[in-house]
Amino acid sequence: MGAAAGAFPREAFDDKYLQMKEYLSSEGGYWLRKDIWMIESAGFRQGGLSAGKYKNGTLADFSGYKKERMKVEAKYYLLYCMKNGWNSPFQVYNVKTTAIRLIGENLADKGRWNSFNEISGGVSEIPEVPVSAGLLQKYQVLKGQMIRFFTDFYDERDEFEKDVWHADRIPGVKQSAAEKRVHHSMNFAEIPAYYREMVKRFMSRLIVRRSWSYCKEMLMYIRYFFGTFYGRGYQDGFFEGLSRQDMEQYLGWVAADYAGKNATYRSKAVSFIRQFIDYIQLAEYEMAPEKDVTKLLFDDDIPRRERAEDTMDKIKYIPAPVREQLDASVQELEPAEMRPVYVLLRESGWRGTDVLNLRYDLCLDYLWSERGKEYVPYLCGEITKTGIPLLKIPIRPEVADMVKELAEKVKEQSTEENNPEHYLLNTFDGKNMGLPYSKPAFSKAVQELINKKGIRDGDGELYHFKAHSMRHTRAQEYIEQGMPLGIIQQVLGHCSLQMTLHYSKVSENMLYEKWKETERLDLLHLNSSPPQKGEGKEEGLHYESVRKNLDAVKVPLGVCFKPSKLSCRQQTNPCLECANFCTCSNDIPEYEAEIERVKKQLELSKGLGRDEWVQKNQDHLETLERMLARIRVEGLIHKTGKLRED
Repeated sequence: MGAAAGAFPREAFDDKYLQMKEYLSSEGGYWLRKDIWMIESAGFRQGGLSAGKYKNGTLADFSGYKKERMKVEAKYYLLYCMKNGWNSPFQVYNVKTTAIRLIGENLADKGRWNSFNEISGGVSEIPEVPVSAGLLQKYQVLKGQMIRFFTDFYDERDEFEKDVWHADRIPGVKQSAAEKRVHHSMNFAEIPAYYREMVKRFMSRLIVRRSWSYCKEMLMYIRYFFGTFYGRGYQDGFFEGLSRQDMEQYLGWVAADYAGKNATYRSKAVSFIRQFIDYIQLAEYEMAPEKDVTKLLFDDDIPRRERAEDTMDKIKYIPAPVREQLDASVQELEPAEMRPVYVLLRESGWRGTDVLNLRYDLCLDYLWSERGKEYVPYLCGEITKTGIPLLKIPIRPEVADMVKELAEKVKEQSTEENNPEHYLLNTFDGKNMGLPYSKPAFSKAVQELINKKGIRDGDGELYHFKAHSMRHTRAQEYIEQGMPLGIIQQVLGHCSLQMTLHYSKVSENMLYEKWKETERLDLLHLNSSPPQKGEGKEEGLHYESVRKNLDAVKVPLGVCFKPSKLSCRQQTNPCLECANFCTCSNDIPEYEAEIERVKKQLELSKGLGRDEWVQKNQDHLETLERMLARIRVEGLIHKTGKLRED
C-alpha cells in the first residue's frame, strides 16, 4: 500500500469497503451488480434520480476498472454525488460520463493501485490521456475530485483535526433543515499552513455558538484576509506583528477589491476580521497580534453597510390584490402538502427555512392567557439563522387545529428510517427521504397557482412570487396593526431591532389614516410660548433617548451605544472610559449610590490592610466623583453625543 493507505489499520480500511458496498446495495443492489448504469433503469427510478430530458443511454461505464476496490469506490463516489445533490444525473451525463470511463481505463493500464486512497502523489501521479482539450479538462477535474474525496473518506481523525469539515459529522452544528439537503463542508486548505491550526481552533469554538452559514462566511473573510497579505509579499509570522500601518493598507485593499460591490460585503471584510482578532487576543492565542485590536482597527474603519434606502428597495411586499387572491386560492395549491406551508408562512411571518424546520412533537404548545382566561395555542420552532433554540408565537385556533391534525398524521407515518429528525413537513420517500419539503418546490407550486389563476401585478404582468416576500408582508401587517417594534422583533426572530426597522414601511393608506388620528388630537399649538433656555435639562437624553429605544443596552451608570456588530471590550476597558458609553442627569441617583458603596469598600480595604484594594477603590471613587461633577454641569456626557444629535 501507498503512504496514504498505510496510515490506517487494515480493519478500518476494510470497514470502509463494507460501508461502500452496503451503500451501493440500495435499490435492490442495482448499483453494485451493474457495471454499466443505464439512465432508464429501475435503480434510477426507485432512487428518485431523474436525468431530465435524457431518457435513454449510458450514464456511467465502470467495466474498465480492473481492481475491484477501485471500481466500488468509483461507483460509491458517483452515487453519493447524485444522491446528496452534488451532481444531478443530468450533470453527470453532460460532464462526467466519458471522464469516469477514461479514468478506469487509464488506471487499469498502470495497474499499480488498488484504491484511490493509495495514490499518494495526488492528481499529478495519474498520467494524462491523449484526448481533446475539452475532455482532458473534464478528466483532470474529475480525477482530482475523486482523489480528494477518498483522502477525506478514509481519514479517521477527529473532524476538527482535518482540513475539510463536514457539517453532518459535527454534533450539535446549527444548520437549517433546508441546508441539510446538501451535505455542506468547510475547507481550510486555502488558509496558509502556518496559521491553519490557529484558524481551525477559532472556528471550532465559533461553530458551537453560531449557525453553519455564519461560520462559512466568517471563514471566507479570514481566507480573504490572509490571502490578501500573502498575495502582496507578506510571509509567515506577519500576523503577530501587525501594525496600524498594515491595517491601513488592508483597508485600502478592501476598498479596491470590493469597489462597485454590495457595501455589506466590504463592511464584513473589516468587521469580521476585527471580531476574529478580538477573540484570539482575549483567548490569548500564541499567534494573536501583539498590538491590541482597538489600536489596529478603529470603529470608524468599518465601512458603512448599504444605505437604509438601498435596503428598503430589497424589501418586497406582496400587493394587497395579489395577497387576497392567493389567500382565497390556497386550497387549490398543488401538490396538497404545500398548503400548510403557505398557511404557516402567512400566519407566522417566519423564514421559509424556519417553518420547514418545525418538528411534529415540539411545534405546538398551549399557554394560559390571563387576559382571555383560556389556553392559547403557540407555534414553537428553532430559528437557526439567529441562534434562537425555541421561539414561541401565538397563532389562531384554526391554524393550531391544522398543525395538530398534521402532526398526528405525520407521527403515525414516521419511523426512525424515514423521519429520524421528526420533521412536521417531512419527505417520506425518494432520495430526500427524512428531509423536509424543498423551499424552491414550494415557490414553484405557488407560481404555478398564480399562472393558473392569472394573478397579475400592477403592470398587468403575471405576478412573480418569492417565498421571502411573505415574511416582509407579514411584518408590514404587524406594523400597520400597531404592534410595537420590540414585539415584532421577537415574533420574527430577529437578532436586532435594527433589522426589524427595515420592515417598518407602512402603506400610503395606513399613513393617511394614522395622520388623521393625530390631527384630531390637536397636538400642534402655534400660539404656545417657547421653552426658556436651560429648561428640560434634567431629562438628559435627546437623540440618545431615541437610540436607547432602538439598539442601546442599559449598563450600570448609563447606556452603551456599542454597534451590535462590534465585540465588547469591557473585559479590558471599564464602561466609564469607553467611547460607546453615554451617561446623563437621569443616572445621578445611580452614581450617588455607587459612590457610597465604593466608600464602604474603601474603608473595608483599609481596615484589612490590603493596599492594592485601597488603590483600586480610590481610583474608582475619584472617577465616579469626577463623572458626577461633570454631569451636574453638562447634563450629558458622551464622546460623540452632540455630533450624533446634530
